[in-house]
Amino acid sequence: MDKKPTILAIVGSLRKDSFNRRLAEITRDALGDRATLTILDFADVPLMNQDHEFPPPDAVRRVREAVKAADGIWFFTPEYNHTYSGVLKNLIDWLSRPISKTEPQVLGGKPAAISGITPSIAGTIPAQDHLVMLLSYLNMWVMNVPRVSIPGVFGLLDEDGNLALGDAQNFVNEQADAFLAFINRA
Repeated sequence: MDKKPTILAIVGSLRKDSFNRRLAEITRDALGDRATLTILDFADVPLMNQDHEFPPPDAVRRVREAVKAADGIWFFTPEYNHTYSGVLKNLIDWLSRPISKTEPQVLGGKPAAISGITPSIAGTIPAQDHLVMLLSYLNMWVMNVPRVSIPGVFGLLDEDGNLALGDAQNFVNEQADAFLAFINRA
């Protein structure tokens, strides 16, 4: 790939100050000027309803175009009861549907990376494993190694409430390097 890759970050939490949004921002810094990482805003995407599929709502058209334009998709998933969030599933349900009778869904063939951070001591591995299964079914090209799962987020907050990864920053940097190479092989 001769141009700087564009990466679309999909954060599986709509909370303004979500820890996974913060992790996406830290990842953007780790990528530096080697790629452009944009965090997708999808709070306005309605619940999937086939009664409203054709034509799709404007918000759905907008997120589909963002996915189509990206060279890679980086999912930042929280862990909700050992799986990914309902809002993330809803977004993926919309993205998994054909755009029209002649244009397929937009996720197929896209390189994907997965990271997550959580307050639990178990990390986000269960949620990530469920997400890998879904994304693989949708024909995304999932980078399984390395994945980043950071547990115990409350222990990583400084006195001002900022996320300070400490040694875990090395894992984020390693995953950023690996995903850039993965996209270039796509």
